[in-house]
Amino acid sequence: MRIILYLGKGGVGKTTVAAASALRSAQLGYRTLVVSTDIAHSLADSLDMPLAGEPVRVADNLDAQEINVLDEIRQHWGQMQGYVGTMLRRQGMSKAVAEEMAVIPGMEEVVSLLHINRQAVEGHYDRVIVDAAPTGETIRLLTVPESFQWYVGRMAGWGDATMRLATGLLRRVMPDRDPFAGLNNLVEGVKELQKVLVNPEITSYRVVLNPEKMVVKEGARAVTYLSLFGYPVDAVVVNRILPGVTSDGEGNAMVTQPSEDPYLRRLQEIQTRYLGEIERDFYPLPILRSGWFDVEMVGLARLEQLAATLFGERDPGQILFVGQAQEIEEEGSDFVLKLPLPNVELDKVKLSKRGDELFVSIGNFKRELMLPAVLAQRDASNASFINGVLKIRFPPAKESVA
Repeated sequence: MRIILYLGKGGVGKTTVAAASALRSAQLGYRTLVVSTDIAHSLADSLDMPLAGEPVRVADNLDAQEINVLDEIRQHWGQMQGYVGTMLRRQGMSKAVAEEMAVIPGMEEVVSLLHINRQAVEGHYDRVIVDAAPTGETIRLLTVPESFQWYVGRMAGWGDATMRLATGLLRRVMPDRDPFAGLNNLVEGVKELQKVLVNPEITSYRVVLNPEKMVVKEGARAVTYLSLFGYPVDAVVVNRILPGVTSDGEGNAMVTQPSEDPYLRRLQEIQTRYLGEIERDFYPLPILRSGWFDVEMVGLARLEQLAATLFGERDPGQILFVGQAQEIEEEGSDFVLKLPLPNVELDKVKLSKRGDELFVSIGNFKRELMLPAVLAQRDASNASFINGVLKIRFPPAKESVA
């Protein structure tokens, strides 16, 4: 069983890439579901056919679905929301506030993930390909299960006497039901879900980029935070590369066929710079590439063409990389950032930091890193290079003296 999530900044083409991956997987004989968790659904537009809140057959071995979050919430939480609202009103809250508080933060994200997981574990499909929401929303979605469990645990402890009274009244009215079974089942489902999301044998995350400055920086942040939470990233997809822009795969990009048009020539030069950065800054993740087509990549025939460009003869369901692109460890009071790097000589390492950006220079090798908040608050003190891994130490920030 495989679950693959494509995420990235809005507008980079992740919906099209997800749909193409799913189509190729289905053509290889795997029962595949492609599903969108983005509120602004565009999967139906990419496939060029109507979709619904339940899986719809769109090709041999391929179903597609645009999750209706409101329907999912009603299914998982509708009755329990009424119970919790009643309990909160007994605590003295107004009806309007109680109903608002009865919706647990992160419920929309949790039910979307639970739905995807359910489709996987019930054996309906061999692969579930996810067209995820834009990067920020997806990172929030992936970090919700842990905070969701915390919130539920706190809620369960509110007013034990009121809780027992409400439970007793409800059981007398509905003796065959446990009014809090739905909540307990939801929490257990979230716990199982967490195990799936961090299991690299089941789940992979792929960041979709265009060779543009803002997109590359957001993609770098995504890889950083996914690595921080232990979510296995197995590839980067560079989409919409202009004709004539190419690279050697080691961070050396070039324009082999310069355009005669000055405007397009300038765009080629810009993409060359950022394509080189992508290959250096996202090492050791494999990079899948797709050119900029002169037609809209809409409909099954076009998606098949895109899949061939991205994967060649490879199966998109393969695990493309095993390991962490970066890792943060605690050593005493220090944090240590570990980065796998190509075979470079550690003679002179230069470190410079600006906000949440860290710049690493080793000879001719340069790399720009986006730091998570926990490291952005500290300064990098020194670096060591051992067995192909660069270790950068971040001691505690010095307290200012009033």
